[in-house]
Amino acid sequence: MSRLVIVSNRVPVPRGRNEAAGGLAVALHDAVQRRDSLWFGWSGNIVTIDTHAEPRITKVGRTTFATIDLAESAYRGYYRGFANGMLWPLLHGRVGLSEFRRDDLKAYNAVNVTFAQALGPLLRPDDLIWVHDYHLFPLGQALRDLGITCPVGFFLHTPFPPPALVDCLPQSNKLLRSLSAYNVVGVQVEEDAENLNASLRGLDIPIRASAFPVGIDPEALSKAAGRAEKGPEVVRLAESLNDRALILGVDRMDYSKGLPQRFRGFAQLLKRFPNHLSRVRYLQIAPVSRGDVAQYRVLRRELDELVGRIDGEYADFDRTPLRYMTRSVGRATLAGFYRLADVGLVTPLRDGMNLVAKEYVAAQNPDDPGVLVLSQFAGAASELDGAIVVNPYDPDEIAEALDTALTMPLKDRQARWRTMRDAVWQNTAARWADSFLLALEQTASHSARATPELPVYQDNSRDRALGAAQ
Repeated sequence: MSRLVIVSNRVPVPRGRNEAAGGLAVALHDAVQRRDSLWFGWSGNIVTIDTHAEPRITKVGRTTFATIDLAESAYRGYYRGFANGMLWPLLHGRVGLSEFRRDDLKAYNAVNVTFAQALGPLLRPDDLIWVHDYHLFPLGQALRDLGITCPVGFFLHTPFPPPALVDCLPQSNKLLRSLSAYNVVGVQVEEDAENLNASLRGLDIPIRASAFPVGIDPEALSKAAGRAEKGPEVVRLAESLNDRALILGVDRMDYSKGLPQRFRGFAQLLKRFPNHLSRVRYLQIAPVSRGDVAQYRVLRRELDELVGRIDGEYADFDRTPLRYMTRSVGRATLAGFYRLADVGLVTPLRDGMNLVAKEYVAAQNPDDPGVLVLSQFAGAASELDGAIVVNPYDPDEIAEALDTALTMPLKDRQARWRTMRDAVWQNTAARWADSFLLALEQTASHSARATPELPVYQDNSRDRALGAAQ
């Protein structure tokens, strides 16, 4: 079996058993456990001078982690500037928040070249290389320029916007043409594949994107939730509720998650349905993210003000309806919080998939499940038919959905949950990785060159891969 080489912006080198794990690490856990793997990327360290040091190697089980540091100037241009100042808002349809600078684009391309140069000496001829996310669009081309001929796949975890929005990115044609270096290109849902393929066709680029919906390990999450249910943190939370219903939101603090809109929706619930005022509590866990980016500092101030305004208006001397945390919670404890929550509130303005929604479903008690309120703009909405789907831009629609969820009869909750359970248990993280890697392995007999002679992978490549796997 070929070695799997994963390349991502950050590398989740294990440091402690109770450390919160990122979404990519969770999604790829099974893939790296079942074969020899190399995981390469940025260490997260910022240095004052770019020394081009050799990658730092750490081996844990069958996985070798290789990391490099970034110079301050590279971090500013590549990560904070182009990746998160330009690409992230553009990919989420927030063009008004995008900031383009040619120097940032230059740094972005340079860091991708640096990644390729550091990774190249670590590669073997029969490796399968899997590149992840918007930070590394051009990495495949940088590897081909070094003469790397291994099969290389690319997976975009964010949404992909329609061509009209992509055209707002200066030099977007060069970024899109770099995708020709990949043998397989994957996105989360069919809508994103259609958008990306429309942009590629417009430039006569032969590679085609396919949808590979990412999932979780639902069995492990369900068992963790059952164990955590009696844990001290979950018991403390349950006791503090004093038999009141719990609405739970879990999101990285990001403007794509729709947190201000969600808070206003909760305020509308209390205003329009005052019977819930003494019967419900809303806990929002929103760890701070990219705190050095101006838009995120503005978002945090807005959220702080909204929380103060809502609690100031609706709190009493013995109750606080909205609880708000900006620090992370360990995965085991979080699983118990999911299980305890009567309502999972997941309302991003745009999201590639959103695994929180699937985790909430997996954590539920089948005999007394909670209700998922889900944004129509989350990729997961295409799979989770049992959710109450809302437009997150309408606070009243969120309020009405919350009222419906909080008053839903047990029989209806069970029926909705069973529908979602089937979807979550079918499209798992393991199936996602297997289907993508099978599609990539099918290209191993072809010459991997960044030219128009590359094989064209049609939109049904995922179906072919799954059929072969079965």
